[in-house]
Amino acid sequence: MKQRKVPMRKCTGCGEMWDKKQLVRVVKAPDETDENGEVLKAGEISVDLTGKKPGRGAYVCRNPQCLALARKARRFERAFSCKIPDDVYERLEQELKGE
Repeated sequence: MKQRKVPMRKCTGCGEMWDKKQLVRVVKAPDETDENGEVLKAGEISVDLTGKKPGRGAYVCRNPQCLALARKARRFERAFSCKIPDDVYERLEQELKGE
């Protein structure tokens, strides 16, 4: 029987490739636009524990040091091209401590 390919993603903190299920996903929802293509509302940034929310995703491994590295180097800001609210970082820290 043929083995299935395991999806791999890169951690924004340490830069290592991990199995997608071992990482925590941060997602930026798609922007809301009108019929002319003008942005009405910017997409919300949130923690995606299921890995199924629509939008652009960035991943961080479950190591608190990797989250601190990603926050210090502003890697999530680069991935999403916008400012990340502090409550998203707080939610990520709570998620990492809870496990």
